[in-house]
Parts: sequence; C-alpha cells; structure tokens
Amino acid sequence: MTNPISFTSTTPRFNLPNLFVAQAQKEFTINEALARLDSLIHPVVEGEANDPPASPNEGDCWIIGTQPTGEWATNSGGIACRQSANWIYLQPKLGMSVTEIASGSVVRFDGSWQRIAAIPTPMAGATEDTEARETIVALISALVTAGILPEN
Repeated sequence: MTNPISFTSTTPRFNLPNLFVAQAQKEFTINEALARLDSLIHPVVEGEANDPPASPNEGDCWIIGTQPTGEWATNSGGIACRQSANWIYLQPKLGMSVTEIASGSVVRFDGSWQRIAAIPTPMAGATEDTEARETIVALISALVTAGILPEN
C-alpha cells in the first residue's frame, strides 16, 4: 500500500475512519482504525530514515526523513508503520512525542522532528564558571525543546 486508504468521514486529528449506519463490511473500517490506533498509542519508532527498510518487522514504525524514496516518497516528515505487510502513514501533530529506539530518547514534533542534543558537563579548571553557565544554558534549551519549559 503506497498511499493511505482514503475514507469519506474521519476524525479530525488522526483521520481515524468513522462508521456509517448500516455500513457493509464494517470490519474493514474498524480494522483500519485499530491499525492506526495501534501505532499512535505509546508511539515508538525504530529511528529516522529516507528509505524503507528492506525487511521490516510487523509493527515497526519509522520517522520518514526529509528526502524519502520508494514507497515513502510522498510522506516526508510523517511516520510509517508496518501493519499486515503494508505501510500505514501517520501525520504527526504539533506537540506529539515518540520514543526513538535508535537514540534511546524522546523525539518531539514541533513542525519538524526535534531531538535534544547531548549536554556537555562542565570540567574543572580556569573556565569552570563559563562552562557551568554554558551547561545551564544548554540544559534550559534542552528542556524547552522537550516541551518541559516554555520558550522565553
């Protein structure tokens, strides 16, 4: 499945399909909604990539890079999750956070995916006060990026 299934009636945030009264084949719509929810609840991604992995495992999710190729070509910045031997594409919302296995950290979406850079530890020596101040500034910046502190 190179493109997500298009439904005529969906929820506003994550495009989960709605059921209609007397709808035939409800299992198709319900299964699609469950597949998307399975990827969105406690979201975990393997990492970020532009190319789909050659042999993905069922349930694996990836952040799609800025220059995607192949099956992911039209889904830059989204999330691709492997479900039933197909890719399901999810569009992140502002403030969404995912756990990234490759880095062991939380990645946050703020219009683009934000990663917190490692914060250097101040070293003892002649520049200790300057290094300590730089570390505090870096720590505050990381807390803002993580969404823990508001921007000034």
